[in-house]
Amino acid sequence: MQEAILGFFQRIASPTLDTLANICSLVGESGFIIAVVAAVYWCVNKKKGFAICSTLLTSLVTMNLLKAVVRAPRPFQVLPEIEGKRLSTATGYSFPSGHTTAAATFYSSSAFAARKRVLSIICAIAIVLVGVSRMYLGVHWPIDVAGGLILGMTISLATYRLYENLFDNRKASLLYAVIVGAAGTVAAAIITIILSMGKGDPVALTDLMKMLALAGGGYLGFALERKYVNYSVDGTGGRKLLRYVVGIVVLLLIMGSKAILPSHMFFGFLRYLLCGFWAIGLYPFLGSKIRIKGIALFPTMA
Repeated sequence: MQEAILGFFQRIASPTLDTLANICSLVGESGFIIAVVAAVYWCVNKKKGFAICSTLLTSLVTMNLLKAVVRAPRPFQVLPEIEGKRLSTATGYSFPSGHTTAAATFYSSSAFAARKRVLSIICAIAIVLVGVSRMYLGVHWPIDVAGGLILGMTISLATYRLYENLFDNRKASLLYAVIVGAAGTVAAAIITIILSMGKGDPVALTDLMKMLALAGGGYLGFALERKYVNYSVDGTGGRKLLRYVVGIVVLLLIMGSKAILPSHMFFGFLRYLLCGFWAIGLYPFLGSKIRIKGIALFPTMA
C-alpha cells in the first residue's frame, strides 16, 4: 500500500507540482517556523510564544529520539523507482516525519493560542499539505507522515495549556527553565563528544543533538530573561518591526556562521545552543539596555 501511494505521486509529478510541493514543505521547516515563533514571542504575546515554543521543542526532541531508536530508511533509499527531491531537508532517519511533526505541533498549538475558527482551518490545511508534500517529494513513507501527525497533535494537545499555566507561575517557570535548560545542554554536549570520538550513529544522533542544544540554550535564555529582564511586547508598530528585524538578522548570522566555521560537530553544538540562548534570553536582555530616543527596544515590565 505504501509503495502504491508513493508510486502515484511519482506518476503525477511535474515541474509545477514540484514547485508547489517545495513551497508546502517549506512551511513545515525550522527556518520558517522559528521566524514566526520569534515574531510572536518578541512582538505579539510573550506567554503564547513561550507555550508554542515549548510545545514545539518537546515534540521535536521526542521525534528525534524516535528517529534514533527506529532508524527507518527513507523511500528513495529503498525503492529505486522513487526519486527523492529536496534532499537537503531529508536529514536523519525516516520515521516519524520531522516536517509533519513540526507542522502538526506548530500549527495546532498556534490554533489553540489564537482560538480563531478561520485560522484553525488554515492551520489544519497547512498540516495536511506539509505531510502530502513529504510523500510527493519521495523522502517519507505514508506511515512516517501518519506517525508525525499523531505525535505532533498528541503532544500539542497534552502540553500547550500546561506550558501556558507554567508561564503564569514565575518561580515554577524559572526553576523548570534552569533544570530543562541545563539537562538539554549537558545531553547535547555528551552526544557531541560521542560523535566527535567517532562513536555512535551520526545519522541518528546529529539532529537530536541540535534539538537538545537549541532547547538547552532556549530555556537557559528564558531563565536569564525571566530573572533579570521580564520584558513587555509593547511598542509602536515601527519599534516592533525594528525589534524583529534586528533579532532575526542576528539569528541568521548565527546560523550562517556554518559557512565559515570548521565543520566539526562541536561548532554545530555551539551554533544551536547560541541560537536558542539569543532568541529567548540574550536578545531581550541586551534589547532592554538599548534605547532609541529614550525608549528601550525591549521595554521591561514593572
